[in-house]
Amino acid sequence: MKLHEYQAKQLFARYGIPSPTGYTCNTPREAEESASKIGAGPWVVKCQVHAGGRGKSGGVKVAKSKQEIRAFAEQWLG
Repeated sequence: MKLHEYQAKQLFARYGIPSPTGYTCNTPREAEESASKIGAGPWVVKCQVHAGGRGKSGGVKVAKSKQEIRAFAEQWLG
């Protein structure tokens, strides 16, 4: 069985297993808004794909500004 990270976090929550706060976003705007909900950065922004090595392929970004979050989300979401 393969799960996206956000799906695994939903299972953890269902069974009371702690995990960091995160949001699933479908647009660059939602990604920026989620950063505001979390609070001060930096933030780790991740694309959700079924592939190994997503960090090595640029699918994980430590963003220091909301502009970086938007740019990353635009790259992966369009």
